[in-house]
Amino acid sequence: MPTHRPIRGGLRLASSSEPASAGARRVDGREGRREAPVSTGDYSSRIEDYAKRIRQTNDVGDIISLLEDALRETHALHTANEVEVVRQQVIHAENRIERLKAELELVNKLVREDQLTGALNRRGLDDTLLRESARADRAKAPMCIALIDLDNFKKVNDTFGHQAGDAVLVHLVGIIKETLRSNDLIGRYGGEEFMLILPDARIDEAVAVMNRLQRRLAERPLAWGAAKLEVTFSAGLALRRPGDSEVTLINQADQALYEAKRVGKNRIIVAS
Repeated sequence: MPTHRPIRGGLRLASSSEPASAGARRVDGREGRREAPVSTGDYSSRIEDYAKRIRQTNDVGDIISLLEDALRETHALHTANEVEVVRQQVIHAENRIERLKAELELVNKLVREDQLTGALNRRGLDDTLLRESARADRAKAPMCIALIDLDNFKKVNDTFGHQAGDAVLVHLVGIIKETLRSNDLIGRYGGEEFMLILPDARIDEAVAVMNRLQRRLAERPLAWGAAKLEVTFSAGLALRRPGDSEVTLINQADQALYEAKRVGKNRIIVAS
């Protein structure tokens, strides 16, 4: 008789002491090598190990990776010459793992995304900036960031209400996403401030991106009732130097943004 072992989230999988068919083989999806047959007993033991490792980590990315490995094990068992009852248990397990993986991927997206604008939130920005900085160092590639701040945003809220203010933020992010290069990223830094991460961009290329964004916004004011709201921003640009910390880079962009605001708004200032 098969027994059932629980794993994380209440999922129950069949196990058996009977070995798989001697002719069964598994192909590792990542490396393409053929391995020894997978018995239900071996499978259950491996799944228990994945469950233990999942309980020991709080990183959603690691959990998703472990689930993918567990799913590969499940697919391998499914293709072995098992009795029908075990095959049905395996199919059920596959579906549960797929659903859990999809739910975790959604959670991972939600905890990194600003719910109003769809831009990255501060957590997503921090993770992305750290990753792109490390990649720039490895590749010896340039990278720029821009801090942008909407001009006269308080006046929009005071005159037209906070719903109009929210619409301005969504409008800005939408145009930014249309304008940026495919590998550029945008996140909400706080309030009406946003950060643009521009991998593989020299300072002249970053300036060109920002100028293009200013033109697009000027061409497409936001319609709000009978009014047309002109959206402008001030920006501070900074080029990352090899080995610069994220704090150093942000401080440089922030100082340039402050100068852009000081000299008259609707300006782009490059950090010295």
